[in-house]
Amino acid sequence: MRVAKSLLLGTAAGLIAVGGAQAADLPVKAKAVEYVKVCSLYGAGFYYIPGTDTCVKLGGYLRAEVALNAGGNYNGQYSNVFAAKNRLVNYYSMRAREDLNIDTRTATEYGVVRTYFDAVFTWTTGNYVGTGSATGATQYSGTLGLNAANNGLVGSTSGNVNGTDGNLSGGALGVYYAFIQFAGFTMGKSVSQFDAPWINYPGNNFDQLVGGSGSTNGVNQFTYTADFGQGITAAISVQDPTQVYQTAIWNTAGMSTTGVLGGAYGTNNLAGTTSPDIVGMVRVDQAWGLFQASVAAHDNHAAYYGATEATGHPEDKWGWAVQLALSIKNIPTGAGDVINVSGVYTEGASRYNFQELAATSYSMFGSSNAAYQSIGFAGVSDAVFGPNGNLELTKTYGFRGAYTHNWDPYWNTALYGAWAAVSYSGTAKGLICGSAAFATLTGTCNPDFNIGQVGVITRWTPVKGLTFSADFTYSHLDQKYSGFITTTALTSVAKPAATYELKDQDTYSLLLRAQRNW
Repeated sequence: MRVAKSLLLGTAAGLIAVGGAQAADLPVKAKAVEYVKVCSLYGAGFYYIPGTDTCVKLGGYLRAEVALNAGGNYNGQYSNVFAAKNRLVNYYSMRAREDLNIDTRTATEYGVVRTYFDAVFTWTTGNYVGTGSATGATQYSGTLGLNAANNGLVGSTSGNVNGTDGNLSGGALGVYYAFIQFAGFTMGKSVSQFDAPWINYPGNNFDQLVGGSGSTNGVNQFTYTADFGQGITAAISVQDPTQVYQTAIWNTAGMSTTGVLGGAYGTNNLAGTTSPDIVGMVRVDQAWGLFQASVAAHDNHAAYYGATEATGHPEDKWGWAVQLALSIKNIPTGAGDVINVSGVYTEGASRYNFQELAATSYSMFGSSNAAYQSIGFAGVSDAVFGPNGNLELTKTYGFRGAYTHNWDPYWNTALYGAWAAVSYSGTAKGLICGSAAFATLTGTCNPDFNIGQVGVITRWTPVKGLTFSADFTYSHLDQKYSGFITTTALTSVAKPAATYELKDQDTYSLLLRAQRNW
């Protein structure tokens, strides 16, 4: 027994020794290194860039959508082939988009230095731009170098953002925002200080809501923001108007009947920009919501009366705009319910009412019992002038808003609406209506108009960050013309030479969207 016990102990000791030797031969697991460290200074999602004291946050979304009976990716059928109500229009438009944003922040002895970048990659259904040919060939917009007779979709140009474009497979690349913030200053491409915090979307997905400003794609600016505490801030800003904040300055000498019926009262005589827009803003943020007041000044700078500088030019005139915005939270109808409303008035600064994605030319066709078809047309400008005349500033006013109700943590519905009016001075009306472009008009000539929009959207969020939505929008063009007008053929929309009844018009759109935020 003693011998057996000795043998067992000896064997165990040998195994332990062998096991120890083998363990010593194996690589030792190093202590875990914290390659990525959470940065808690600026909220959730920030991490330190390894080896630096700069924090970074990545974000974005991926979106897939289809718009039915819409003008492009998701607009109203207000002009061009979209509003022709014939075989040239796309009855649906599909889009896929990826958004990527990068937010970096570094604490310094002067305060936080922040940079922000937001880019989008988009592919959208192409648009019809031709009227066919004798061989039946159709043409679609695009930059891929295909022969027009190929009868095919040749590009994705309706997906361009900020003027960029791609080909059939490449789609489009755009930059929304790219700015630096330091010591109260904002420098670069960002949302205008004039805009309400919800920009163009008080409760909607529809892109062309009128009744206020909205630099959805950002505007280049140099801004100083002062924080007075207690939720009170104020900003003074100079911003570039060329991309977002100017419409047409019409020279009525260039009017034609076909142009008028397309919503243009002459040649657009915008000259080079000489002054940035000047913007001021005051905001109060509280637990109950927020209130914001904004003002803007806009220089209207026209080119020449004729083809050369020797013909002279009208003197500049400054326009202006004012906007009030109100958001009310914690309302009794439910947790998270909110009401967002804003109102605006402009004179010689119409883009502060008809925001950058809103239509500024309207040419909508419909049925008629007294003529070939009916048409409703209208146009938005900053100013109008005639031969050797002064600038006549265009006045506009409007409002928009939405009420959003949360049924439960997964479902919500918003009711929204907008309305805007355009009013031309007596002199401008005389220049427009006195043109030979209206020689065949039998009835009332009045370029003033209103546009109204109302919609409903329902969203379902089954899991955090993933939302499915359906957004229905109805629009009504209330134009002030009456009677009939006879025109030559409107070739861009395949309309024949005929007499058309002048009449208010209606349209509607439906957007179905799936979006994953991350």
